[in-house]
Amino acid sequence: MELNLQQLLAHVRKDSGVQSKLALQPVLDRFSDSHPNGDAVHPNGDDAAVIATDSGFNLFAMEGFIPEFVAHDPWFAGWCGVMVNCSDIAAMGGKPVAVTNAIWAQNDASLQLLMQGIADAAAAYGVPVVGGHTCQNTSSDQLSVAIVGQAQHVLSSFAAKPGDVLLCAVDLRGQYQAPFLNWNAATTAPPGQLQQDIALLPEVAAMAGVTGAKDISQAGLLGTATMFMDCSRRGVDIQLEAIPKPAAVSWEGWLCSFPSFGYLISCEPHCVEAVLALFQQRDIDAAVIGEINDSSSVTVSYQQQQAEFWNLIQQAYLVPVPDNRSSDQLSKIHEYDNKECSYA
Repeated sequence: MELNLQQLLAHVRKDSGVQSKLALQPVLDRFSDSHPNGDAVHPNGDDAAVIATDSGFNLFAMEGFIPEFVAHDPWFAGWCGVMVNCSDIAAMGGKPVAVTNAIWAQNDASLQLLMQGIADAAAAYGVPVVGGHTCQNTSSDQLSVAIVGQAQHVLSSFAAKPGDVLLCAVDLRGQYQAPFLNWNAATTAPPGQLQQDIALLPEVAAMAGVTGAKDISQAGLLGTATMFMDCSRRGVDIQLEAIPKPAAVSWEGWLCSFPSFGYLISCEPHCVEAVLALFQQRDIDAAVIGEINDSSSVTVSYQQQQAEFWNLIQQAYLVPVPDNRSSDQLSKIHEYDNKECSYA
C-alpha cells in the first residue's frame, strides 16, 4: 500500500507527545527573563540549563514522569529517570556528573522498585546518586529526577542556521517497552556501552562546524525537529526515507517513538562525514535526514510527495511569540567558528 504523506503527518501531529509540548509556551514565557546575568546565548528552553563558569559550563536538567507510566512499571520508570537526564546532558555536549531524585511511593514494594531502577541505571551510566527526597504512603507513585553535568563546548537547539544539514543518530539495537512507544536500546546493552555511547556527544560538541543538537524526546523525531527549528527560528525539509528506522516498525509508530538513544544534530556540510563516523564506529545508525533553511517551516519529503508538518510562523511550537530577544541577542546566539571541521 502506497504511503500517503499527508495522512502520516496528520497522524503524528495528533500524537499526545507532540501536542503536550504546546503547553510549554506559557512556561517559557513566564521565565524568559530569569536567566542569570541575562544570558541571551543560553536561554531557557534547551535540553538543559547552562551556567557559564571560569572553567567551562555547568549543566542542569530535570525530568518528571506521568503517574500512569510510573505505576505501570516502577523499575523502568526509575531507570528512565536517570537515562533521559543523561541524554539531556549529552545533547548539550556535556558529561553527566551526579543525579538526585524525588520519589512518592504508595507502599514499600513500589519504593523498592523505583529505587532499584534508579540505582541500576546510575551504575550503567556511571553517574552517582548524591541525594534526594522520599515520601512514603502517598496516594500515588510519582517520580522526578534531576541531574548536573559539565561541558567545555555547549550544543544548543537555538543555534542551527540556514545551509546546515540535519543529522539523526539513533540506536536501533532495541525493542519497544510495552505498552508505550518507548524504544528501549538501553536496559539490555552490554556493560560499558551506554557510558561510551553518550560520551560521543561531547566529542561532537568539540568539532568546529557543529552548530546545534537536541535529543529526540517524547514528541518523537518530527516533534523534536519542530522544537529545534522553533528555538533556532529556522525551517527544515526532512527526507523521510533517510531517517534511520527499525525495518519491522511502521512510520506511524516510529515517528511517535521515544528512543533511549536518539539525537538530532545540525552541522555545516563539510562536517558530515566526521560526525557520522563517530556514531557509526559505535554501531549507532546515523544519517543525514534534511537541510536547514530560513523558512520557519518543517516539511517532509517522500518520493514525489512533500507536505508541511508544522508552520512556525502560523503557530509557534515551543518558543513564545513574539520573540522578545533583541537582534543583538540573536546575533550572539548565531555566532559561529568557521574553522575547518576538527576537534577544537
